[in-house]
Amino acid sequence: MEARFETFTVLINRINRNIRKIKNLEMAEYQLRSPHISCLYYLYTSPGLTSTELCEKCEEDKATVSRSLEYLEANGYLTCQSSRAKRYKSPLALTQKGLDAGGRIAHKIQRVLEEVSAALSEEERLSFYRNLSLVSQSLETVCQQAEKNTKREETSHE
Repeated sequence: MEARFETFTVLINRINRNIRKIKNLEMAEYQLRSPHISCLYYLYTSPGLTSTELCEKCEEDKATVSRSLEYLEANGYLTCQSSRAKRYKSPLALTQKGLDAGGRIAHKIQRVLEEVSAALSEEERLSFYRNLSLVSQSLETVCQQAEKNTKREETSHE
């Protein structure tokens, strides 16, 4: 059991670390970091997303996405298409610079996915993603249950 836990957590952490490292290395020449790349990629593939929608797609918290969008806007990668007071509900648009970067990012992502998938058959790849999705959903359920238990314990101690 212990070896299973160690293998699982080490591999997941290693995968996450390598993804961040690839993002950072591939885009260093543009002074872009991992969260910037995710924002540009999703705005490139799904134009007009709002900040709130980006948080969901990127699986990042509001503060991280907000800082990333501020950086990208200040550096000419995107614009906010609305002057609404609540900018997080305003659609975002890539500038030409953002479209160019988004296209390069999408191309690099495709190349990495092809390289990573080369050792797997289509059936193995589909099975892998299906299983990874099941693990993710199960962990989400465990987290939600742990949060409920923690809240119950806090309430009972009051």
